[in-house]
Amino acid sequence: MKKVEAIIRKSKFDEVKKALHGIEVNFFSYWDVTGVGNEKQGHVYRGITYSTTDIQRRYLVIVVSDEFLEKTVDTLIKTASTGNVGDGKVFVSEITEAYRIRTGESGHAGIN
Repeated sequence: MKKVEAIIRKSKFDEVKKALHGIEVNFFSYWDVTGVGNEKQGHVYRGITYSTTDIQRRYLVIVVSDEFLEKTVDTLIKTASTGNVGDGKVFVSEITEAYRIRTGESGHAGIN
């Protein structure tokens, strides 16, 4: 099992959620987060300069079986991308075990 963590633009969240449901990734957690990016300049909109050092994003955590990893990561990258600086990051780490609290099921059965 793998844990996929993704930091994406808030504006792309609905599209990403729909795409994940489309590949049968039906459960994940998410939070609104603020981060600091690499871009050092502000953006100008209608003559007003806005700081881009503090960036509002959405943080997703998804636990998938090994068979779903590549499809999940590909879906995240494809749907969260705008092609601009600040699209986000995806991290993958190993999960050694998962348990469903209600039934005590573990492993693959514990996450589905």
